[in-house]
Amino acid sequence: MIKNLFKNIGPGTLVAAAFIGPGTVTLCTLAGVNFGFNLLWAMVLSIVTTIVLQEMAARLGIISEKGLSEVIKLEIKHSFVNRLIMILILLAIVVGNASYEAGNISGGILGLEAVVGKQIFNVFGFTINGLSILIGMIAFVLLYMGNYKLLERALVGLVLVMSISFTLTAIVTKPDLLAIIKGAFIPIAPKGSLLTIIGLIGTTVVPYNLFLHAALVKEKWKGEKNLKTVRKDTVVSIVLGGLVSMSIIISAASVSLGGELSNASDLAKSLAPLYGDFAKYFLGIGLFAAGITSAITAPLAAAYVAKGCLGWYGGLQSKKFKGIWMFILLLGVVFSSLGIKPIEIIKFAQVANGILLPVIAGILLWVVNRKEVLGNYVNSTLQNILGGVILLATIFLGFKGVFKVFGLHIF
Repeated sequence: MIKNLFKNIGPGTLVAAAFIGPGTVTLCTLAGVNFGFNLLWAMVLSIVTTIVLQEMAARLGIISEKGLSEVIKLEIKHSFVNRLIMILILLAIVVGNASYEAGNISGGILGLEAVVGKQIFNVFGFTINGLSILIGMIAFVLLYMGNYKLLERALVGLVLVMSISFTLTAIVTKPDLLAIIKGAFIPIAPKGSLLTIIGLIGTTVVPYNLFLHAALVKEKWKGEKNLKTVRKDTVVSIVLGGLVSMSIIISAASVSLGGELSNASDLAKSLAPLYGDFAKYFLGIGLFAAGITSAITAPLAAAYVAKGCLGWYGGLQSKKFKGIWMFILLLGVVFSSLGIKPIEIIKFAQVANGILLPVIAGILLWVVNRKEVLGNYVNSTLQNILGGVILLATIFLGFKGVFKVFGLHIF
């Protein structure tokens, strides 16, 4: 039974595992602590948005049997526009994944520090975080081997244990059900919550997952006969992942932490009602697992994007493919070792993803409406309406976020 279960697990689970990373744990906890249940609606919006966009990406992958970047490269006929779009996608994914990778590694550091403490070394006048190097080396070995599925399943299992823990904690804390329903379905944006809202969307609707999903789904299944299975895998995985994120917000909102969140011990207090003094160790292991899982997917997605945009051949073992993920991983290790507070790196990575999303969503929406690519499986009217609303919403939030960062109040 378990063997069949793993056999039927598709790329949707990988997408969910990617967005249930350290950034999700951190931002959802911050959202719950600072704004209570008021931002649950942002997670509901994020879940719906992710399902709509990831279904488009998965459908594109299985019907066209090509990755998203490959299809874009083939369908944009004007040479100048083609090159411009390819450059924009490459820059967006590289910059976004580099910052996201730093957040992944930093989240893993938070987890390890909760268990083994800080490991800071001075080398030739430079302050180096030894745990950052350790996590980078683990991710490097897993990616270089090109056979990380077994260990990834074990890590996803650890994240699942952590997720169940948050869900149980949300129940144990006996939250106000009426307040939860109100927070989930009535949009409220308390003062100072804008960047957190953008972050919650960014931590769930991860731009690189669109490319990764399209690239992996065509390897798992072949032909239109499996489209129903693809959609089921996508919806179930993302809904479960979203419910986990909402449970984290509810747990954090229900347990008064107080003070500034700066390390895994602070985050672990939301688990205290269930696990007591063992909470920080349990959460530490979970954060470490989440960090490693996400630290694998971000460079991998960047490599798939580069492969499609630049027309490379070969898979995980090709030198060019390895060169891309090595570059992203190296940037992540360097950025996470600069002495910036881990929580700030993670928040920045999620906000960056939220701003990059409109660009990728707009291109995806255009591609899945081309009969030359999908034939009879182009978007329906309803899918286009939902996609259009999502695109406008992400553009609006992206601009608001940029104006907020620069202290402008245009609208």
